[in-house]
Amino acid sequence: MKLDNERPSDNIEDRRGQGGGFGFPRGGRGGGFQIPMGGGGRGFSLQTIILLVAVYLIAKFVFGVDLIQVITGGGGLQPPGQQQSETQLPSPGGQSTTQNNQTQPGQQTGQQQTTDVTGDAGKDFVARVLGSTERVWTQKFQAMGRQYQKPTLVLFSGFVQSACGMAQSAMGPFYCPGDNKVYIDLSFYQDMKNKLGAPGDFAQAYVIAHEVGHHIQNQLGIAAKVTQARMQVSKEEGNLLSVRMELQADCLAGVWARSADDSKNILEQGDVEEGLNAAAAIGDDRLQRRSQGYVVPESFTHGSSEQRVRWFKRGMETADMNSCDTFGTDQL
Repeated sequence: MKLDNERPSDNIEDRRGQGGGFGFPRGGRGGGFQIPMGGGGRGFSLQTIILLVAVYLIAKFVFGVDLIQVITGGGGLQPPGQQQSETQLPSPGGQSTTQNNQTQPGQQTGQQQTTDVTGDAGKDFVARVLGSTERVWTQKFQAMGRQYQKPTLVLFSGFVQSACGMAQSAMGPFYCPGDNKVYIDLSFYQDMKNKLGAPGDFAQAYVIAHEVGHHIQNQLGIAAKVTQARMQVSKEEGNLLSVRMELQADCLAGVWARSADDSKNILEQGDVEEGLNAAAAIGDDRLQRRSQGYVVPESFTHGSSEQRVRWFKRGMETADMNSCDTFGTDQL
């Protein structure tokens, strides 16, 4: 991708190393409220133990967060009302995991880079992608006689507190309609390459554009209508509504890509293939087959690989939001 001509967005909130707002260090990183150590670090004092118990009970029964699970990397809360993360990565044992390896955002397939994707280079990359989406969607909303409200992109490491609840890196990137923010742990990009076989800078940009697609759905009132409708139907019918939401976000990501390329020539040879490969890699059928060895179509919440590729391609081919009406068709 060629993003040099795209202005980096100012709407980046960097929370990496902050420990999700509770001050408990994770992986050597953390900030905020620090746990005092008694006896020169040789153990916990009685006051410290009482304080820890109090903090745990308050977090569990007031905020609904089990800090033991958070600290040890287990469980966590699924943010209520959140657009389900479409990029949760299953391991062969069926558990979602995230690795903090190193790579270069924007690397091409087969290339070996050493730049830390979680560092400044990764931050600049996502800022430019977000800036590109801001430019494109501002123009398209103006054409509709509307004002585009730009989302904020939150960078975090390990786990994070959002208006939708507590989230962990293993959930993958997500959008929270409660605070109009996109959340991403940049180490996810290494997981895309190593676990899903979906490397490349455009594949990485597609992830952000998809989550911004959910923000657009939120602005247009689509998300609220779907949430209300899901409360009135069966689980299977609710899953289908979720699939339509996700496929529409894929299509909107394609609309952005085509529109950005038409105006600033951001795409290079192989980029489109990277995007299509990423869309296919996170299809429900492929993820289920990888994690459990078989596919349960009625449990799909994001669409099959073939569906995700098709709707992403439709957005890229048309550059038209009207082509993304996944709710008005029987042919997903």
